[in-house]
Amino acid sequence: MTQNPLTIGILLFDGVEELDAVGPWEVLASWARTSPLSPAVRTFTRDGLGVRCSHGMHVLADTSAEDLGPPHVLVHPGGPGARALAADSEHLAWVRSLRPLVPLMASVCTGALVYAAAGLLSGRSATTHHASLDLLAEIDPAVLVDGEARVVDDGDLVTSAGVTAGIDMALHLVARLDSVEAAEQERRRLQYDA
Repeated sequence: MTQNPLTIGILLFDGVEELDAVGPWEVLASWARTSPLSPAVRTFTRDGLGVRCSHGMHVLADTSAEDLGPPHVLVHPGGPGARALAADSEHLAWVRSLRPLVPLMASVCTGALVYAAAGLLSGRSATTHHASLDLLAEIDPAVLVDGEARVVDDGDLVTSAGVTAGIDMALHLVARLDSVEAAEQERRRLQYDA
């Protein structure tokens, strides 16, 4: 189990879209510095090693999945690597194993394809990058695909549309976990007009 009762884990993997991971991290890490909730925002990889992102950026993770333990919130970004993970039976089994342990699972962009392939979005409302909406429905026809929303909150699963929508999703998480005022403060700090 995690040491901090409110730990947010942002998964990194080879081929992750840089902004899918770094956009939410920027919002959540900034919020964490001033929040009375004292959340821990950690990047992690399955093995704790660094990754090469979709556009060539090399990133070192804070920790491994094992050392992190099940976070309170899991953020699964998208990118070309997410498509490969959506077909990786070992990764899908790992995602499924987290479902009963992680109270809130979120995805950015094509990270939703992984959740759909793992069976987590069946009968649930969800979104993804506009170019992958049909693929989301193809992976699991029982997903209630929302092609209009930038963020879809379906209780214990939150999905967001493509790339910059990860910032919207992170602001939504701040509002949900802390307050609308805290989210607005972060939005102003970023000078982000959603």
